[in-house]
Amino acid sequence: MKIAVDAAICQGHTLCAMTAPGLFRLRDEDGHAEVVDEEVPPGQESLARDAILTCPEQAIRSL
Repeated sequence: MKIAVDAAICQGHTLCAMTAPGLFRLRDEDGHAEVVDEEVPPGQESLARDAILTCPEQAIRSL
């Protein structure tokens, strides 16, 4: 499974980083999310799906 954050849509609510801190980090310059690695490690797919569902802006997608 691969994931991505659409930087043009992300508003920095940080829910993804709280839901799956190993998969997302927040950029220093604006607090918006980015993925740590596009490829989700084995066993963390459910965290990635939860993060996708919790994003109020729907900025996270599965590739």
